[in-house]
Amino acid sequence: RNKPFSVGQYTKPRSESEIDNPPLNRSETIKAIFKVISSFGIFHFHDTSATAKLKRTNAINDNEYLREEGENLTAFLYLLRERYNDHYRAIVQIIRQVAPFFDDFTLRPNPLNPETIRLEWRERGSDSYFDASALSDGTLRFMCLVTLLLQPNLPSLILIDEPELGLHPFAITQLAALMKSAARQTQIIVSTQSVPLINQFDPEDVIVVDRKDNQSVFERLKPNDLQTWLEEFTLGELWEKNVIGGQPQAWGQPK
Repeated sequence: RNKPFSVGQYTKPRSESEIDNPPLNRSETIKAIFKVISSFGIFHFHDTSATAKLKRTNAINDNEYLREEGENLTAFLYLLRERYNDHYRAIVQIIRQVAPFFDDFTLRPNPLNPETIRLEWRERGSDSYFDASALSDGTLRFMCLVTLLLQPNLPSLILIDEPELGLHPFAITQLAALMKSAARQTQIIVSTQSVPLINQFDPEDVIVVDRKDNQSVFERLKPNDLQTWLEEFTLGELWEKNVIGGQPQAWGQPK
């Protein structure tokens, strides 16, 4: 089973068949590597400013896959609603748990240009018009993350940079549950500086990154080494106490 990692970087090992039967020549090796890498997805939904790509009108047919900054979120949701409605309904239900005011997306081609679409939504008990500008940064990022993790065809490797930005603690708990569920189908790598997010995972899920001798050193946590500590403290508290590393060091401090 693939596991989600909260800190660090991980390369999925090759299968035994790939090791025993390597490609016949360099050209085939390059093609095989490119095919694998091209199926990876590196996502960061950080930009939620007024000029953010995901707030703009975009092409309605730009829906083959969710783009890395979420700029085609609306077109992708439109495809899910029309072709994968069970997945779409699951996305809406999870968003409602974190944003109870949210009713549903209003997914429709632009009346003045049916080839385009933009993010619009409805609020419960209201007939007012709402678009992406009426959403908080955290809610908008959470919508992107939920869509990414609940889509029907997950990328072979998902990398997410600091998904906790702007999220309510309850949203972080929901996000961790989605990551664990998606990790049953694909490999997920997450870089984070969030104590609440780390608290949702087990030690063996976490790789701590420290800078030593002018280079990044990656170390997976060992549950047995932390067993006594975890009887009194959470994993996030151990991080804050610098028991597991991953803390900045002052210049000249012994490594």
